[in-house]
Amino acid sequence: MAVVKYPSLGFTSRVTPMAPAEQQEDGYPLPFVAKAFACSADIAAQVVRRGRLRHFGDRAIILRQGDWLTLAYLLISGRAQALLYGADGQIILLHDFRSGDLFGAIGEIDSVRQDADVVALDPVETFVLEAAELARLAEQHGAIGLALSRMLMARLRQMTGRIYERAALSAVGRVYAELLREARRAPDLRISPAPILSELALRVATTRETASRAVNALDRRGIIRRDAYSLTVVAPHRLEALII
Repeated sequence: MAVVKYPSLGFTSRVTPMAPAEQQEDGYPLPFVAKAFACSADIAAQVVRRGRLRHFGDRAIILRQGDWLTLAYLLISGRAQALLYGADGQIILLHDFRSGDLFGAIGEIDSVRQDADVVALDPVETFVLEAAELARLAEQHGAIGLALSRMLMARLRQMTGRIYERAALSAVGRVYAELLREARRAPDLRISPAPILSELALRVATTRETASRAVNALDRRGIIRRDAYSLTVVAPHRLEALII
């Protein structure tokens, strides 16, 4: 395991070198790759043979802004964020990445320049393969090409939604919209673990203090219920009415 130091950021990350994916027990990560690309096991096996697994520690920098890339990363577990930094040090969230998301060089034949830092929020496991290989597989198999199109369209919708919310909603309204969006990912409207206020504020481009006041106001009005481990939206229609 290699130790990578980032003195300017104040932390040290441990990065596990890439290991052949096909050597994992029980065919892992073949089932995950088949699900991510909505393809058959035979096609997924072709993808897996061309890639590697790579692990990153909590808060590790997976990709750096400005680096030249030839690799595509499929996020298997954990969470990551693509971040930009303003001239005044302001951090701007470009993308949230969760299990099943793809980032890096996606389908390009030539190397491309990375447009943002990608930072792990948790210990992260990724499946990595050459972007040119991914492009060739997409040409050969319609399922992979269609899956890539769907992934890119989902990312475009996410970006469009964020741009609209920043232009049309108040800071508090953006906090409420993000909480409702997160809650609706679960059938019981329960966000677990409970959102970290600093991360919530970053996702909606506001301050931690504003996010804290907004969440506390919902708690006092009985619209959400919090405990040590989770946050549950108990009145989603009331919360939706507050998104202005």
